[in-house]
Amino acid sequence: MPVPALARPWPLLALLLACGGSGSSTTDADTSTTQDSSSTSTSTSTEPTTSTTSTSSESTTSTGELTDTGVGPTTGVTTTTGDLTTGDTTTSASTSSTSTTDGTSTTGDSTSSSTSTTDGTTGEPGELGTISGDCGLLDVMELESPDPFVFSGAIDFGVLGYDYDLLTPGGQQIYDEGNLNPGSLYSEIVAYEVLARCELATLLKTEGTIVYTNPMGKKTDFLAEIDGLKVGVSVVRAVGFPKDDPYSVAQAKTILDGKLADILVSSANVAPEDAWVKQILSVVAYGPMHLESLLAAYDTVDPAVKADTILVITVTDGDDAFIYN
Repeated sequence: MPVPALARPWPLLALLLACGGSGSSTTDADTSTTQDSSSTSTSTSTEPTTSTTSTSSESTTSTGELTDTGVGPTTGVTTTTGDLTTGDTTTSASTSSTSTTDGTSTTGDSTSSSTSTTDGTTGEPGELGTISGDCGLLDVMELESPDPFVFSGAIDFGVLGYDYDLLTPGGQQIYDEGNLNPGSLYSEIVAYEVLARCELATLLKTEGTIVYTNPMGKKTDFLAEIDGLKVGVSVVRAVGFPKDDPYSVAQAKTILDGKLADILVSSANVAPEDAWVKQILSVVAYGPMHLESLLAAYDTVDPAVKADTILVITVTDGDDAFIYN
């Protein structure tokens, strides 16, 4: 128990006062240190940065990633992903794929189109055979061009074979009026059917009614109109005997050289009233092997003989015996 102040001697009191002042200073320092630490802690808890961080975290939790809700059109809708903590935003375009009945598919802002122009198929009810391959490619550009062109396709007669009632009006007219070589009548009908259905050709004249300056000279097989232009059509069959035997490039070149040369002569012989702008050599081929040989042989034909003739090769499938008998 400390001695009451009034009972203490003054010298001892002076000594004690000196020592007591030092102790008070130490205590003040400790107190100051404690206060500084407390001040730092208080500053940290009230710092705006800490408050901002806390707010951002809460905003991110409540807002999350902004995405398309799926309401409304899907094409062209943008999805925004935002990190609200950093403020960075990325934008991506969502796309949808739609399909239409004409075969055109659109994805986003790019369009890919699939059409049947270069690999068409036509075989509606009431038509003879199903046509496939190059179809619908002839127009004024090819017909008025001085260059030769080559197209190939096929016609499948299935199990039906030949049926007069399924021919186009032009095909029936060719059959009714006949030609100068009865053995090639059906191949000429097939050649016309392909042109009528693929190129919208119309028959103008059959073989025996085309007018020539020299009636005894070379002739073509029929006269047609395509895109308002007169076109002569010469027809030949590509088939060997027996029919299933290999068909060589040499055989193919023989018929191409002969018919292409005849076309040059008949084009010079036609009378002005029936003059055509171009001729088509239509080759009715027995099978794919024949097509391959024809294409290989055509590459070796003299360009002067090819001239500006269009070569159309049609491979026959199904019950096609009526053409080659």
